[in-house]
Amino acid sequence: MANVVRAALVQATWTGDTASMVAKHEEHAREAARQGAKVIGFQEVFNAPYFCQVQDPEHYKWAEPVPDGPTVTRMQELARETGMVIVVPVFEVEQSGFYFNTAAVIDADGTFLGKYRKHHIPQVKGFWEKYYFKPGNMGWPVFDTAVGKVGVYICYDRHFPEGWRQLGLNGAQLVYNPSATSRGLSAYLWQLEQPAAAVANEYFIAAINRVGQEEYGENDFYGTSYFVDPRGQFVGETASDKTEELVVRDLDFDLIEEVRQQWAFYRDRRPDAYEGLVQP
Repeated sequence: MANVVRAALVQATWTGDTASMVAKHEEHAREAARQGAKVIGFQEVFNAPYFCQVQDPEHYKWAEPVPDGPTVTRMQELARETGMVIVVPVFEVEQSGFYFNTAAVIDADGTFLGKYRKHHIPQVKGFWEKYYFKPGNMGWPVFDTAVGKVGVYICYDRHFPEGWRQLGLNGAQLVYNPSATSRGLSAYLWQLEQPAAAVANEYFIAAINRVGQEEYGENDFYGTSYFVDPRGQFVGETASDKTEELVVRDLDFDLIEEVRQQWAFYRDRRPDAYEGLVQP
């Protein structure tokens, strides 16, 4: 019997406030559940605008504890209601002065399984993230969920192959990549890097991008979110580049083992020869 997981992602426009943004994602999740989805992921800092277009201390107001903050707690209730695994990217405050770009992973019964903190933090025009976030310090965890082994890699991380590989070595079958990337900066890379990472590491990737323009800058978030399989092929069509969308796709996890037997990339790795890669 095929090991098929029905998975979902949401690319969303900013509503103007956290309460309505969270409520909107709850409705998308309920609709995904009605369509039979068992796992869903949201975009980078989903419950806030992409405030990193500016450097202003007022935006620390978006930060909250993980898992005990209001958004993750509410998403735990939603997971219990829908029976879905949920990947929840938020702005995390650990303690005064310690802020991270984080994604919580919640199991289908509402259990908080853990979190991933973004490792690679950009600091370029329109993406002033070092002003807000410390680099991630919790490694590349893979979570044993009701649908299988799920990992997370956040936005700018996707340009760095080392984390993709570590997630694969840690057993990931599906990696969510919540993002906020703009048309002028990286659109031509968007449908290149994640499919290449899916091939190199032989797992499924859910690539999620915001959509539309927001109040704090000129970034044009271009959506086109998608699922890609271990052969680097899109699972169904990509989402719109202009409008909000819920994407639901069937992922055949048996393809992972098929590809790993056929291409054997993990067999032929040479970690004994890679020492220079981690030298500063």
